[in-house]
Amino acid sequence: MDARSRRATKEIRVCNEDVHSGIKVEQFDSSPFHLKGSFPGPRGTPYEGGIFEVDIVFPELYPFQPLQIKFITKVYHPNISPESGAICLDILQDHWSPALTIRTALISVQSLLSSPESSDSLDTAASQHFVRNKDSFDKTARDWTLTYATGQQTS
Repeated sequence: MDARSRRATKEIRVCNEDVHSGIKVEQFDSSPFHLKGSFPGPRGTPYEGGIFEVDIVFPELYPFQPLQIKFITKVYHPNISPESGAICLDILQDHWSPALTIRTALISVQSLLSSPESSDSLDTAASQHFVRNKDSFDKTARDWTLTYATGQQTS
């Protein structure tokens, strides 16, 4: 087993042993370097009560290159593309460090739901909505959470 495989195996185990964060990871397909992760929406946000799934790929040069993470669950958020699930988060790009892990990356993605950054958006409409009318933005984000992250339908 090479170093990348050993590290991936250890990080998966650590994530799944952490019962307090609610973060879970599992193999997505036959590749040990392609995972599906999930985590609960942060409390006190329009995402609370939802379970959000992400697609995780370990690049060939992991941990020296950042994990490739994108949302599977549709999310209404300025920093998440509603079409592709791409995430605009500095640690998944130019601020990655080999000291970071799957767990820390997923906690950062979860935290991003709590603090949208409208100046660095992937969804211009959501960003403008957030800036112009936060209450209305929160309602739309909550509706999307109910529809896509809980399986409930909104009224």
